[in-house]
Amino acid sequence: MQLAFGGQVVEWRGPAPYYFVPVPEDESEDIRSVAAMASYGWGVIPVEARIGGVVFETSLFPKDGGYLLPLKSAVRKPEGISAGDHVRVEMTVRVQ
Repeated sequence: MQLAFGGQVVEWRGPAPYYFVPVPEDESEDIRSVAAMASYGWGVIPVEARIGGVVFETSLFPKDGGYLLPLKSAVRKPEGISAGDHVRVEMTVRVQ
């Protein structure tokens, strides 16, 4: 399943700061339709994503009926991404 969407980068401050892009509702609904085939446990969904020139593999976290795409430093720094920035995401859900 391939998806493309835009979203604002949000920061969650816990023991260490984490950055995420919330997946919009329509795309989250599409992901939920294949979640049972894609999840490897705890509701996380493996994906390959692209933001700008950076391609990376990660897992979506379920949150309040939707999903969050985590952004590691290795993704944010080359693209100069900070909390509050709007980014365009191309993403492939890896169905097992």
